[in-house]
Amino acid sequence: MPNAQGLLKQTVLAKQSALGTPATTGGKIKRRTNAIFTRNVDTYESNEIVSHQQSTGANAGIVKVGGKLDALLSPTTFSEQFESLLRKQAAATTALATLSLTIAASAPNWTITRAAGDFLTGGLKAGDVIRITAGAVNAANLNKNLLVISLTATVLTVRPLNGVALVAEGPIASCTISVPGKKIWVPTTGHTNDFWSVEEWYPDVPASDLFTDCKIGKADITIPATGNATVSFDIPGLGRTRSASQQIASPAVETTTNILTAVNGVIFVNGLITPITGAQLTIDGNIAPGEAEVGTNNISDLIRGEIMVSGSFTAKFSATTLQAAFDAQTVIKIFLVITDGSGGAADFVTFVMSAVKLFGDAPDDGESKEVIRTYPFTAQINGSGGASLADHQTIISIQDSQAV
Repeated sequence: MPNAQGLLKQTVLAKQSALGTPATTGGKIKRRTNAIFTRNVDTYESNEIVSHQQSTGANAGIVKVGGKLDALLSPTTFSEQFESLLRKQAAATTALATLSLTIAASAPNWTITRAAGDFLTGGLKAGDVIRITAGAVNAANLNKNLLVISLTATVLTVRPLNGVALVAEGPIASCTISVPGKKIWVPTTGHTNDFWSVEEWYPDVPASDLFTDCKIGKADITIPATGNATVSFDIPGLGRTRSASQQIASPAVETTTNILTAVNGVIFVNGLITPITGAQLTIDGNIAPGEAEVGTNNISDLIRGEIMVSGSFTAKFSATTLQAAFDAQTVIKIFLVITDGSGGAADFVTFVMSAVKLFGDAPDDGESKEVIRTYPFTAQINGSGGASLADHQTIISIQDSQAV
């Protein structure tokens, strides 16, 4: 009898049609560095007092599923899981066509001005990564990732993500501005309520553990000073079914997009590049088991709480701007952008928080090092955002250049 090997195990996530309806087809094999899913049982130890002075045993109680999926962050790979966590389907932004554009320097940024029409009603938001994808513009301006720092109805203030300057020109007629991939943000109404089946398939045994009625409960995103960006999902569930054969038929193979790395990460705080040495972000859906019922050891549902977003970043101490924001409890914007390379149209994932407060500025010290300060932060819903405004009315939005 062979022993199971981690290299051969497949972790498959498939969305269920409803609570209590395990997925049996579809789904995708997930890239991972580690995946652990367990069936946990509450135990009740006897506390009887008896003359033989020995325990009279323990009994099993409520069954719960605990799961954690650790992986390297890459475009499109986890877009469905982020959809479930943020409780909204990803949406594409319609390209803005037939624009007459003028590009001008506004150090250290650039402005893109349209001759007529409205960027805001066109659906663009601060924190979007856009590209000019059509028009007789200079090659240096075409198909390049541009982060929207701020915007009005007619003017975008942008920063090229690869650091290569644009070329001032215009007006240039018949241009198109596109927003690559799709975006997800926590909505104010119409929240989705997704359940997942997670299969741990061991083909070398063979054996299958199918964990059902799971929810994407929390995501921890980490960008180290150097190395790969990582994501870790907490995935609680309600039950497990064991089998000697694969229970989710014909899952799609893993994605092949490039891993996002720290050297291609950048954080913008209130529109300014901050020289960060690391960042951590937690999106917590506050998922908890429902109430126990007499007569069954199963929980009937998982209960959702408010979505909370918090994190921290470490940055070289070169100015007092962030300290001042902490002292005054100023609401600021944080745009965290990670690309898969230095190309003008590199793939990327962004995390945009348009209403954030800092809650610390602790420094370190040392003889032969640069001083680093740590800035914990908490995001909140931007009550001033909404349709045809510069920001989404949300706590966080995510743009994935390869989301489909």
